[in-house]
Amino acid sequence: MTEEIINELEALGTREKREVLMRFFKTGKGDYAEGDRFFGARVPEVREVAKRHLLADIATVEELLKSDWHEARLCGLLILTLRFKKAKGDERDKIARFYLSHTDRVNNWDLVDLTAPSLLGEWLIDRPRTKLYELAESRLLWDNRIAIVSTLAFIRANQLDDTYSLATKMMAHPHDLMHKAIGWMLREAGKRDHDRLFQYVAEHRTVMPRTMLRYAIERFSAVERKQLL
Repeated sequence: MTEEIINELEALGTREKREVLMRFFKTGKGDYAEGDRFFGARVPEVREVAKRHLLADIATVEELLKSDWHEARLCGLLILTLRFKKAKGDERDKIARFYLSHTDRVNNWDLVDLTAPSLLGEWLIDRPRTKLYELAESRLLWDNRIAIVSTLAFIRANQLDDTYSLATKMMAHPHDLMHKAIGWMLREAGKRDHDRLFQYVAEHRTVMPRTMLRYAIERFSAVERKQLL
């Protein structure tokens, strides 16, 4: 089954798309995705493959996650996410715990962003969020990103506290990808409560990385942005 799925994904790729994706996802030496390999398939195409193999057994999904090919890992994660949406009760718990035990394979920003809110975030809506704070303390960049991006599910449910708590906890993170992710989540929280975001940014603007600050206040008026910058 795994070989069949990978063959389908490989057939979707082209040299031109592969080269574009390798540049876009920074796969060069010293970059955040150094060594990641691409077939050159687009996300909607990979999603269609995942839908066709939605009933793949968990061993197949695990093999996909272990793959060096980016699209194979993405396909495995999309299978989990699509299955999670349809699952109930114990099955949802099993999927979420499987995801948490393989976060080292959710190892690029698109893999995080396409799965963390709709799987882990949704699972934690009515649960303690302790695991997110553990991920925030991980040495893995992608664990840190999973922690903050998962809160998008909470924001959509008008639960904003964890977004702000995690943003504060990781404010001094050294990586630009985290500055962007935190700023993005703050901006989303601001759509729900503009005044709270304005007050938060006003309080932290002197220590907030510039990229994070600009992302957070992107939807503010020109007057407000000038005041905060």
